[in-house]
Amino acid sequence: MFNTLSGRFLILTIVFVMLAEVLIFVPSIARFRVDYFNTRIERAQIASLALLADDILSPELEAELLQNAGVYNVVLVRNETRQLALSSMLPSPVADTYDLRDPGIAALIIDALYEVTRTDDRIIRAVGLPKLDGGELIEITLDAGPLQHAMREYGLRILWLSAIISILTAVLLNLVVRWVIVRPIAYLGRSMNEYEKAPQDARWIIQPRSSVIELQEAEIALSSLQSKLSAALRQRQRLAQLGEAVAKVSHDLRNILSTVQLLSDRLEESDDPAIQRLAPKLVRSVSRAITLSENTLAFGRADEHTPRLQRFCVGEIIDDVVTQEILALEREDQIQFQVMCEVDEVRADPEQLYRVLQNLIRNARQAFGASRGEIDIVVDEDEANWTITVRDNGPGLPVKAVKYLFHPFSGGTKREGSGLGLAIAHELVAGHGGTLRLQDNSEKGACFQITLPKGQI
Repeated sequence: MFNTLSGRFLILTIVFVMLAEVLIFVPSIARFRVDYFNTRIERAQIASLALLADDILSPELEAELLQNAGVYNVVLVRNETRQLALSSMLPSPVADTYDLRDPGIAALIIDALYEVTRTDDRIIRAVGLPKLDGGELIEITLDAGPLQHAMREYGLRILWLSAIISILTAVLLNLVVRWVIVRPIAYLGRSMNEYEKAPQDARWIIQPRSSVIELQEAEIALSSLQSKLSAALRQRQRLAQLGEAVAKVSHDLRNILSTVQLLSDRLEESDDPAIQRLAPKLVRSVSRAITLSENTLAFGRADEHTPRLQRFCVGEIIDDVVTQEILALEREDQIQFQVMCEVDEVRADPEQLYRVLQNLIRNARQAFGASRGEIDIVVDEDEANWTITVRDNGPGLPVKAVKYLFHPFSGGTKREGSGLGLAIAHELVAGHGGTLRLQDNSEKGACFQITLPKGQI
């Protein structure tokens, strides 16, 4: 119950209503005390006026008047003369005096709370104004016990009434909230759960029906979101099927092109000048087609494993990549590789990090074409991350390529490229929780930076 919206609303309603009743109770008990004193003062004034009208009352009748008034003594001030109108023996001295002629609200509340919490029998004096211009002042002395008892009884009645009002109010509000708010919210939750089971089924898309404007807007927004999501899922399913078909075609095409490549190599042995002139171009075209097929297969692989993080020497990975790229050069002195590694080990997936570095270094190498150049690889670390920077002094990236640099099939840096290399590298680094970004790009070269978070080592 306490974990439900209606249950918590019920409890809060009871608490707030009780708080409101307490705020009502405090001034009410103070008002009750003032009324109690005023009633005793009125009775005492009537009794004293009767005595003044006929000054030959017997002691028995005087005692009866005092008993009916509920006081011990009555002092009346008339014409600036203080008169003891009615009197009897006090059982104890006066303990407290309360002036009711012009009391402040705070003083009345404090005195009332003080009085209602007392349990001792004592004599108190109340000073007030006589009714109907019966004098300048009237004082009465009375027992505090009956006042305390009457105040506690009144307080209990107020508290019981407050509790009943609180419970009834809370129950009614709870029913209203459940009908107006909780029921539509529960409908939203059920609709989302049912939609989750079969998002392709249009029957589970929520139909807005709430009369509350805010909830109706939420239902409309959810309905629109579910409709768009269903359409996106259908499109994604079709794209997945298309991707699977493309992967199969690429696989078969790669096998075919491999055979063509072998035949092309044989053509280079021909003595025909025309064939010798065209064979290298044919071999390069076939190589590009094979590379495109391999990249498409790599990008479309659904079984790409999550990174298997381990600590290893990053310098060895970089040496392997650099060695492979040197072997691909036409001349050994065409590209100068400068490696500065300030880090012994990093924590990553060695295979995936190798593929990322291979992509970046190969792109940098290919950017030079047949001209000379230099590629710098720097590995560093701080308290939070490892960083690997790959910088070249080539011509830089085209402006159009930078905008969609990490988008598959659209971010290629070369005209004959597929645009998959950097997209795959970016995805692999993201799987490590890191980032791959183009740190700098100008006519003096391009700089890529890999950031791998250390996290818990």
